[in-house]
Parts: sequence; C-alpha cells; structure tokens
Amino acid sequence: MKVNVHDPRGEELAQVLVRATAALAQVPSPRVDAELLAAHLLHGGSRSRLQHAALMGERLTPAQVAEYEALVARRASREPLQHITGCAPFYRLELSVGPGVFVPRPETELLVEEALKVLSARAESATGQLRIVDLCAGSGAIAAAVKSELPNAQVFAVELSEDAIPYARKNLEPLGVHLVQGDALTALTEQAGRFDAVLSNPPYIPPGNVPADPEAALHDPEMALYGGGADGMQMPTAIAARAYELLAPGGFFMMEHDDTQEGAVAELLARVGFERCYPVRDLNGRSRHSAGYKPAAAGS
Repeated sequence: MKVNVHDPRGEELAQVLVRATAALAQVPSPRVDAELLAAHLLHGGSRSRLQHAALMGERLTPAQVAEYEALVARRASREPLQHITGCAPFYRLELSVGPGVFVPRPETELLVEEALKVLSARAESATGQLRIVDLCAGSGAIAAAVKSELPNAQVFAVELSEDAIPYARKNLEPLGVHLVQGDALTALTEQAGRFDAVLSNPPYIPPGNVPADPEAALHDPEMALYGGGADGMQMPTAIAARAYELLAPGGFFMMEHDDTQEGAVAELLARVGFERCYPVRDLNGRSRHSAGYKPAAAGS
C-alpha cells in the first residue's frame, strides 16, 4: 500500500480501500474489515459515513494513509479487528474489549435473547426485583445486555481474570451492574439460593479442539476457552452445580456449550437436579445453549 505523495490533493479514500481490501485477502471478510478500520480511524466508527465519504470522493493526506496502513498491517497479521478498534458489537451494545479478554461472539446473543424471553415474562409478574448473575462474565457481555433490557433488575457479574476485569468494569459500571472479581465457583456464597436466574458462557472447548481461526487460537485467553478434562466438560459441570446452589426455587439457568456437548450437558443438568431442560439451537440447527429450571419445591 503506497500512497501517491506527489498529488497535493491527497489520495482518494476509495482507492485506499481497494488496496486495503487486497492486503486483507487472507482474513474472512476483507472489504468489511477494511471499511471498519477506516471508519474507526476517520469517521468515528461509522461504516455508513465512511462509505458515503468514499462515494463523495474524500481524499486522505499521506499521514492519514500511513496511519491507516499500520492498522491494516495489524489486521493482516490476524490480530483481532476488535483489539485494533478496542470495541466489539454485542446485542445492540458496543463493548470495550482488547488483549486479555474474550471477544464476545454472535452465538452468545442467542443466550441473551432466550434468557430475556424468560426473564421479561417473569419480570412482569414478579412482586420484587429480579436478581440475575452472569458467571464467567469476561467482558461482561451477557450481564450488560440483560441489564440494558431489564434496567430494574439487580444484575451481578463474576469474573476471575485480572486482565478481563478492566474491560468488564468499563462495560458494566455505567449500566449499574454489580461486578465481582472472584472465582465463579465460590463468589456470592452469602447469596446462595437468592437468584432468579444464572447465565453463563463458561470455558468449554475440549483440549483437542483448538480454534481454527488464528484470531481465537492466538489472541483469546486460554482460561476463557478450554473447559478442562478430555471432553471440555470440567468447568461446565462445576458451573451447573454452582448455578443450582445460587438459584432460588424455580430459578432459571442457561449455559453456552460446544455443539458436540448437547447430550453431555443434558445429562449433566438432569443429574444436578434441573427440570424442564431444553436446548437452544443456532440458525444451522446446532445446539449451542442449554437451559433448565431449579424445581420450585427445591430447597436453597
């Protein structure tokens, strides 16, 4: 990507985007990423404004092109786009992310959508304030999305990683979510049996299933990916048991998992004591989440 330094008017944005797209040929969405990087640098993150500016013949100075080239080179090396821009879209929100925190994925939005169906109905009939907790919160994506839709609920988020906590704090404090730095398996012990819902996207990847994308394999923290044990079920098993302890009778639990773990998770939830369990499938028909209820007659 070489700028034409002899043109005093600068170089057309449209031409710069064409070269950037070619430079990003090895990433999954080269043109989209080229535009998002340019929008981040030049137009406040607005891709539509960037596209309009390109159509209108906007020109860039050599300094702007050089700065943009540096961003494109980072993305070409498969550094996550979200690390470069410092933000990730998630369920109508823009979350702060970066090195050391798991970048939220679109499939987790399915968990939020299903949980909100259940919790919105419960909020309408509840006599008190709903109490919800996000275990293994990472950037706080689930807790932030739920709180943004249920502002009257009391929402907690538990995260252990010191690297992830600054991002979670930035995302959650403006919304009024209670962030707890600690182990998801031991935090909030004094509040066991008092939550209406426990939601979680725990580490669950089996050790042999290293993500194919370099962005995940090289940049997502391992503690947010691998669930432990030969099948990746060690952490999901512990989270399900902890969720049961934290829930009030009749409380709702939902957890993300690998699409190969549907049967194992169904057996796990039944063994722990959950009832009315069901899977939630993505658009390709793969089971990516499982949900269930603590029996209404169960003790805390």
